[in-house]
Amino acid sequence: MKRMWSPWRSAYIQSFNAPPRRGRESLFRSAYRSRDDRKNLVVWRGKHCFVIMNRYPYNSGHLMVVPNRQVADVRRLRRAELAEIMQTVQRAMKALDRVMHPSGYNFGANFGRSAGAGIHEHVHFHIVPRWDGDTNFMPIFADTKVISEDMDVIWDKLRKLL
Repeated sequence: MKRMWSPWRSAYIQSFNAPPRRGRESLFRSAYRSRDDRKNLVVWRGKHCFVIMNRYPYNSGHLMVVPNRQVADVRRLRRAELAEIMQTVQRAMKALDRVMHPSGYNFGANFGRSAGAGIHEHVHFHIVPRWDGDTNFMPIFADTKVISEDMDVIWDKLRKLL
């Protein structure tokens, strides 16, 4: 078995032992208000959102697009925030293309602690550059997927709501 030394992961894992920060300023909001962009790894600021490097990256160049306003639920984002977030994703990917030349990207978000959000009180979107041949955890589980409800049933439910 190969082992990868990544001591920064232990700080991330230990952060889950801290009590939830409900009602308090999120790590992202603190970084936004600080204005010490280098210390906080803030790469770009816009009217409604900003780009910050992930201190615990899944891959080199891992960025996050974060609304300036602290919002825990993506459904509470305003139209202007949503529009700027998506425009900023494009902007960030173009910058990563020029700087790092990735073969592709993972883009997404985890909403809620149970979904894997480390900072669940402030919505944020991940942009992870990928290269042909890089490694991640997915191949380990490639043959294992738990589907708890029939896909046709799910489709019917979503069809009625969308």
